Amino acid sequence: MILCSNPKAQYLEHQAEIDEAIAHVLEKGWYILGEEVLAFEEEFAAYIGVDHAIGVGNCTDAIHLALRACGIGIGDEVITVSHTAVATVAAIELAGATPVLVDIEPDFYTIDPGQLQKVISPKTKAIIPVHLYGQSADLEAVLKIAKQHNLRVIEDCAQATGALYKNRRIGSFGDLACFSFYPTKNLGAIGDGGMIVCNESKLAKKVKCLREYGWDESRISQFAGVNSRLDELQAAVLRVKLPYLDEDNSKRRKLAKLYDQGLSGLLLPKIRAEAIPVYHLYVVRCPQRNKLLSHLKTHHCSAGVHYLVPVHLQPAYQKGQAKVHLPVTEQLADEIISLPIYPELSKDDVQKVMQATEQYIL
Repeated sequence: MILCSNPKAQYLEHQAEIDEAIAHVLEKGWYILGEEVLAFEEEFAAYIGVDHAIGVGNCTDAIHLALRACGIGIGDEVITVSHTAVATVAAIELAGATPVLVDIEPDFYTIDPGQLQKVISPKTKAIIPVHLYGQSADLEAVLKIAKQHNLRVIEDCAQATGALYKNRRIGSFGDLACFSFYPTKNLGAIGDGGMIVCNESKLAKKVKCLREYGWDESRISQFAGVNSRLDELQAAVLRVKLPYLDEDNSKRRKLAKLYDQGLSGLLLPKIRAEAIPVYHLYVVRCPQRNKLLSHLKTHHCSAGVHYLVPVHLQPAYQKGQAKVHLPVTEQLADEIISLPIYPELSKDDVQKVMQATEQYIL
């Protein structure tokens, strides 16, 4: 079976280095917020091009704590998209704020800046653009609108680690940015992990307190916080993988180019001007998506759907919420399919996926 993603393949690619890094942590005997986490935070901040990086348990916590650090909570509204992992919206609710969901651009599947002015209200405190599938949202437009209304911008970079927009790393534009190190991500741990980055020292200090119960230097809780810490083992693994990230993302782009050149009869991904994507997922559109999924499965190709049901149509987010109609999001959810892509995927397997897809289209 050709897998849609394969984190084990990346472990095997760097097995000796990863095993050595894990053994070093185990032998050292310090497992939470030690030298590995501190070193990875510094290395990751330098990679993104920001002053501060704070490791946390996962990206959901990262968004939650980023909102809390900005003082956003009960009675406040945060604008984001419905076409995203539910974690984006769950994190807003964890902070006590109300998510306001808008539609996406039909070409790039990220937040449509043209929808923002329609929903901004006196309660609006932040916008969360999601850099979906490894491609940048229209940050220039989002940041301009946010500045006009004095709103915070918190980038959801869970699927776009290493991506560029206007020659800068995604995650270096907003007030804060949040990353995921879930095993299937472009920079994946062997377990959960997340990161918050920013340039503002005051925000960074607040996040560091929030991730450990609101503690000050004396471990006295000055305000209510949580327990969300990146552990030493995951940081050690991520330190091994970070130097390979750009090379791995380049491999993803080369595989995407093979798909671009070899597929027909489907709507293929488009690239935003002045953006360099990292193809966390290679997402195409097919009006009879479910039949194509079944066809690929019979040809031993495992494809996925990201995401099957928009957040605003899921039961948990319909209760007590005003009904929202997002036509682009809703149509997209019926047509998208994620074809296999990861750095270790062979060109032969890409050819097999394309052949199976072409057999269905023909």
